[in-house]
Amino acid sequence: MSKVSYYTEEGLKKLRAELAQLKDVERVKASNAIGEARDKGDLSENAEYDAAKEAQGMLEMKISKLEDQLAGARVIDESQMDTSKILVLSIVKIKNQTNGMELNYTLVADGEADLAAGKISVNSPIGQGLLGKTVGDVAEITVPSGIIKFDIIEISR
Repeated sequence: MSKVSYYTEEGLKKLRAELAQLKDVERVKASNAIGEARDKGDLSENAEYDAAKEAQGMLEMKISKLEDQLAGARVIDESQMDTSKILVLSIVKIKNQTNGMELNYTLVADGEADLAAGKISVNSPIGQGLLGKTVGDVAEITVPSGIIKFDIIEISR
């Protein structure tokens, strides 16, 4: 059973490309590594064979996880987004009440999160705390170091 996740068109394209890479290239490499290790003799004492089989199992697990993600993936129609409150793919400008620092974030699905690019997951503590807020609201967000209060300054898409 896969859960629904929302992606941009670009994010979904990257997810599909990663799955294709794993299936079409990495699977072949794993199979070849097992074949080479098998050719080296007695399998009961062949650590290289065991390692290759384990790597193949991990690869298959990753492929399965990506397939589940894709099964529940939905593309968000950005033109239909409501900018009156913070949702997935909202671009928000927030101000930290403690230090006055202003930050800009785009809320994205887990697979697209990239803090360096200003993209935070809707499932992160800050993402969760911002969802549903409107301009003028104060978001009180619990983080490991305590509670941080952010003023919601602007919401756009």
